[in-house]
Amino acid sequence: MKKIKKVVLAYSGGLDTSIILKWLQTEYNCEVVTFTADLGQGEEIEPARKKAELLGIKEIYIEDLREEFVKDYVFPMFRANTVYEGQYLLGTAIARPLIAKRQIEIALETNADAVCHGATGKGNDQIRFELGYYSLNSSINVIAPWREWDLSSRSKLIQFAEKNQIPIPKDKRGEAPFSVDSNILHTSSEGKIIEDPSIPCPEFVYQRTLSIDQANNEPTDISITFEKGDPVSINGENLSPANLLEKLNIYGKENGIGRLDIIENRFVGMKSRGIYETPGGTILLKAHRAIEELTLDSGAAHLKDELMPKYAKLIYNGLWFSPERIMLQKAIDTSQEFVSGTIKLRLHKGNILTLERSSTNSLYDHDLVSFEDSINDYNQKDAEGFIKLNALRLKLISKRNNKK
Repeated sequence: MKKIKKVVLAYSGGLDTSIILKWLQTEYNCEVVTFTADLGQGEEIEPARKKAELLGIKEIYIEDLREEFVKDYVFPMFRANTVYEGQYLLGTAIARPLIAKRQIEIALETNADAVCHGATGKGNDQIRFELGYYSLNSSINVIAPWREWDLSSRSKLIQFAEKNQIPIPKDKRGEAPFSVDSNILHTSSEGKIIEDPSIPCPEFVYQRTLSIDQANNEPTDISITFEKGDPVSINGENLSPANLLEKLNIYGKENGIGRLDIIENRFVGMKSRGIYETPGGTILLKAHRAIEELTLDSGAAHLKDELMPKYAKLIYNGLWFSPERIMLQKAIDTSQEFVSGTIKLRLHKGNILTLERSSTNSLYDHDLVSFEDSINDYNQKDAEGFIKLNALRLKLISKRNNKK
């Protein structure tokens, strides 16, 4: 093992990262700095401080990053209407670059020469964390315990914890029925009882959304106002980015919106089944596309739709800090200059219906599109020449093919 003096650990305060913390102390004989990020996972994070102190940690970072997460990561992603493989709203993937960034910044502040994450060797998160680390500090040392240690089973982890006097809650002694990752944008559940795609996901897996049967019987109407592609208010009430997304989460939960059961292609090459809940994000995606329908030129809109899968793949694969993602982001942000206005939606039993659209930047011309006599200078006879020019190559192909 390379000699490490000090390492910044992404620390949740849970059993696994507590074991990693102690393992770093024993195997690397180094100082450990813990970093716990509040990204809106819905759990108390202050207990992580006591657990870190119990394990002898002197430098403990606990930070509320919800506003930065939504403003600088979630909203830019939603400007592109980003979905991976047509469905996944990338709730886990978009959180990793912020955690990686803060770890590197804390490493600089504390003179640490290494960073550490708790991602397994089979998943995408190890890639996302480490590509983020190296993008921001090319010389940083990275420790990935799940690729190094021999604690390959739950029983071995428990034995290590008992040997090193790490407290083990009763509910953590057995095998977890599935793993969960949460933040303010989504909750993802994977593994164990969910792994067989031929078996329906049990209802108890869902934590952030109500089922269609449990959802509100009456529809809920809301309005969302956008400025330059970002939502700024709900029902006329201006809200901070995190508070706005949290309010949309409540609307989505109550109306059975945002569930996804997907088989996705991981970057490492295998397929996996994920149960994702993104209630507020699902509403936001619908609303953003609706305001773009009104304000975005067809050329820009269609180009965005062509770029989006590439942009989504970059985020999924951990390339948030790459030059190509930044280049695409600038193009996307340029397209949002006039994407402002208000959208009214109806939420009901898992459905999101667009009711009304309004914008001072609207490109919709009622007189131009009307079937009634138009008062503008559009001449329907002009369409004949337009059609003939576009048909020319097709006529030539037809003439050739009919010779056979």
